[in-house]
Amino acid sequence: MIIEIDDESKDPPYIQLRAAIAHAIGTGELAQGAKLPSIRQIAGDLGLANNTVARAYRELEADGFVVSRGRRGTVVMRTPEPDADAKTKALVDDFVANGRQLGLDAGAMMRLLAEALAR
Repeated sequence: MIIEIDDESKDPPYIQLRAAIAHAIGTGELAQGAKLPSIRQIAGDLGLANNTVARAYRELEADGFVVSRGRRGTVVMRTPEPDADAKTKALVDDFVANGRQLGLDAGAMMRLLAEALAR
């Protein structure tokens, strides 16, 4: 799994990290039962604070993507349902169409999406 943090992004690093891991789980790159790198390891690899990585992991756990097993690590708990990409793409297409109809530009829709993902 390759994760890159964009220092120029409006999204804080923990949101970018959470989104990257959730994407890897959603695409099946990280399968159910796969162990995530330790907080210290990923923080060191990406040049992030341990607390930043810990927050991303906590949010992934709260959303049911992973489970923390303390010193035994954090593992993937949810695999994507069949056709998850196609179903989600249809929902996103609807979101974009509705946003355009309401007069929102791409920046506003991206902000709304980022806020929703951060919850």
